[in-house]
Amino acid sequence: MSRIFVTGGTGVIGRALVARLLERGDEVVGLARSDAAAQGLAARGVEVIRGDAVDEEALARGMASCEVAFGVAGVNTLCVDDERPMRRVNVDGAVAAVRAARRAGVRRLVHTSSAATVGEAPGTVGSEHTPHRGWYLSTYERTKTDGERAALAAARELGVDLVCVNPSSVQGPGRASGTGRFLLALLDGRLRVFVATNVSLVDIADCVEGHLLAAERGVAGERYLLSGVTMTIPEALGLAAEVAAVTRTPRLLPAPMATGAAAVVEHAFRLARRPPPICREMVRTLLHGHRYDGSRAERELGLRYTDPRETLRRTVEWARGEGLVRRA
Repeated sequence: MSRIFVTGGTGVIGRALVARLLERGDEVVGLARSDAAAQGLAARGVEVIRGDAVDEEALARGMASCEVAFGVAGVNTLCVDDERPMRRVNVDGAVAAVRAARRAGVRRLVHTSSAATVGEAPGTVGSEHTPHRGWYLSTYERTKTDGERAALAAARELGVDLVCVNPSSVQGPGRASGTGRFLLALLDGRLRVFVATNVSLVDIADCVEGHLLAAERGVAGERYLLSGVTMTIPEALGLAAEVAAVTRTPRLLPAPMATGAAAVVEHAFRLARRPPPICREMVRTLLHGHRYDGSRAERELGLRYTDPRETLRRTVEWARGEGLVRRA
């Protein structure tokens, strides 16, 4: 049994990671910013430290006497009006975790980055060693890239053992946001149009296992892409509909039409001072698509990826149980 510190323990990845750590008998210490987060973590048997992702004092206090720390906290959203809150967590929080790890003397810090930081050029397959294209699809991609680079630089400067894990689109039970939102909308019959693109996916259980293996076997200063499969959007949506036993065939919009529609919607919602449901950076990200090579984690960490059919089966079962998708 080990004593483990986790930030972001109430998010999609963090919640699943905490569950796995508790299942294997570890003593878990979790950072909680809000009363609701603190209560949720405590109810699961987690020792709670109050503070937010940039609170170096709270982070160091939580990491005290811990062997390993997982910095999972992050903001993952598109169409934001003000990037400062996202930058505060994704960049400043990443550096604060490294500084706290140095003060607490933890053996290893695992930083949850994103496959988006690879920055592969259009039409190429991204890996850990792909040169970044030099421009960004979204504020999220920019802040996660800046955060990863800043964390690695701080770790080198301070002598902290830091390993990065870079998940592609995480799917599975518990994921109702991001690309998971599109999947659920398709299955529920609400997604009538989409765009032609490629998606790379990783099962939530594989994502968690990748974190644990990185803590155990990863090389300090390195990063590991976690990505089990790449599919075209017709393939992904077709498989999801087949698993759910429904008939769904959304219309694929031409890129110029999708971009123009996003600009109109974004402008209208900005004028009304409301968050837009779609925006230009969302469509730009979707049209770019992603194809990632997650084989390094297989070779060097020993990760084994779940069949995407099984991932979608579990997702559909969970979503129907939660009332997020109507039964066929």
